Parts: sequence; structure tokens; C-alpha cells
Amino acid sequence: MSSWKLKWHKLTHWEYWPLWAIYYPLFPVWLFFSLKARSFFFFNAANPSMKNGGMAMESKMDIYNLIPREHIPQTIFVSKEANAAVTLEKILDSGISFPFIAKPDIGMKAFGVEKIHNKDDFQNYLGKTPEDFLVQELIPYTKEVGIFYVRIPGESSGKITGIVSKQFLSVVGDGKSTITELIKSNPRSHLQLTALQKKFGDTLDNVLEAGREFVLVPYGSHTRGAKFVDITHKLNSDLTATINAICTRMKGFHYGRLDVLYNSFEELSKGKNFRVIEINGAGGEATHIYDPQHSLLFAWREITRHWNYMNRVSIMNHKMGHSYLSFKDGRQMLKANGALEAQLRTI
Repeated sequence: MSSWKLKWHKLTHWEYWPLWAIYYPLFPVWLFFSLKARSFFFFNAANPSMKNGGMAMESKMDIYNLIPREHIPQTIFVSKEANAAVTLEKILDSGISFPFIAKPDIGMKAFGVEKIHNKDDFQNYLGKTPEDFLVQELIPYTKEVGIFYVRIPGESSGKITGIVSKQFLSVVGDGKSTITELIKSNPRSHLQLTALQKKFGDTLDNVLEAGREFVLVPYGSHTRGAKFVDITHKLNSDLTATINAICTRMKGFHYGRLDVLYNSFEELSKGKNFRVIEINGAGGEATHIYDPQHSLLFAWREITRHWNYMNRVSIMNHKMGHSYLSFKDGRQMLKANGALEAQLRTI
């Protein structure tokens, strides 16, 4: 696909627009909710157990410590100042084996997430990471879903307000084309070409046999090429009960998105064969909006609907004594988050 066609594709498909283009038109809506709460940074009270309500700059390790242990991957915190050899020995002694996942303890949008295959990979990651990070066992399940959850303070159970299936970026061989040619045949993967060339190098010159799938990015991140498909229609009472059983055990958690790896939707609904790999609080998007079938107007309605939930939860928690962020602290948080994102993009 030519560069101008690629640019036209980005322009005519809002899911690729920068966040400011999607969210800035909704500023009057945020201002309305801020006036209701009497705080621009009211979200701090949405999840009292999470730093900044889970909007940004929160530690993933702190959040994992909130989740029932049986539902998360085995996870080890690693300081950026750690000795590589000593730390790797500790990791392997814990039962985590190659390959495993490394990701920033404070991060966003899957920036800095990598699969570590060997000792050299680990040493390279430790050498380039700007922040402390986590090492996690590799979960064998190949399907990922994002489940948005809301529980009103004082209520014994919550509800699921959106479900998104995350299809990992991949190509399927035809027996004739190189991986690079296959990547360029689809705008979604072509937009990731520079990053993929850096990751795979000469491997992209190989020809895939017909029918063989090659996963380019094994993470359900929209910014790294995953396709998001709205499957909210598959919501059922069993899934609601399963997610409630997890979230109601998390003290101070009321609003956010659970990212889950699972084997089958039926098993997940029954509470079997899944792991929660991340929970995003106030900063979590209802990512089913990014289904290519949805319009921008649909996205704006869903964003507004979820902001309304967050506003209501925050006001109720505030009345029970949980604080909002001051305007000064809120600005500092956003500035720090922007600086961290710029660092993580270079990993």
C-alpha cells in the first residue's frame, strides 16, 4: 500500500486518530462532570485503593496485590538498578521459565512490553528500561478480552458495561509472499511496519507457507496493531458472576477495565481457565468503542456514559471521605505521565 493510501486510511478511520482528536471535542462534557463534583480531577476518588484512582502513574504491582492471587500470573517486581545475573537466578528459581513477559511497573498502551526468550534478552531489557519493571510467567491462553466493570459504592455487586475481543496482529501465509509483503497488504499491520522491522529484522524476508499464521504482536494493544471487536452482546449472567467474584474482593475498586487471557469464552464465563493480566482504573477506556464497525458518534456516547459512571462513583466515594486530586497535583500527574510515555516509546 502506498504511503498516501496509508495516510488516507488513517484519516478516514477514526480509530487511528490521536487521542486528542477523539477526546478534545468532549471537553465540555468533562467540564460538566467536574462542576458536578466540584473538582476537575474528581477521578481520584473513583478507586480509593489505586493511586490517582488508576488514571495514570499507578504501580501495576500494587494493583496485582489487590487482585485475588489465584487469578493473576506469577509476577516478580524488578528494580531497574538490579543485578541482571542475580535477578535472573531469582526469577528462574521462582518457577518462572523462558519465555516470560517483561513490562514496566508504571506504564501504558503496552509500551515496553516484551517477551523474553533467553538470558541475553533479559540483560538487554534490563539495560534499556528507564523504570522498574515486572516479570511474569507466560500464560498459555491465546485469546484476550477486555471487560469493563462498574460497581456503585455501597452496592454488593456491580455490572459489566462493555466487552471487547482483542485480535492479535498477525499475517497468514500464501506460499508466495514474504512476511513484509503480507504486512503491507493490510493497513492495520502496515502501520506497524517500522516497529516490526526493528523487532524481526531479516525474518520479515521469509516466505510463509500457505495457511500458516505468524503472530506479529502477541499483545492485545490497539496502539500496537490489535483489532478490537465489540462482543458486549455475549454478556451473560455467568460472566457477570465470575467478574463480580473477583472485583468485590478488591477493596476500594469500583470502576475500570479488566484485561483477561482465556481459553474459551464459555470457560471464562464459568470462571475456568483464565488469568487477569491487567486492571486499568479511572484511566481505562471502554475499548469496545474501537471496533471498526462503530462510528465516532457511538464512541462519544460510550465515553460519556462511562464518564457519568465514574463521576457518580467518585462523588459518592468523596462523600465517604475519599479525596479528589488538587489541581496542582493533577497537573503534575499528567506532566509526569507524558514524560514517562515518551520514555517508554523508545524501548
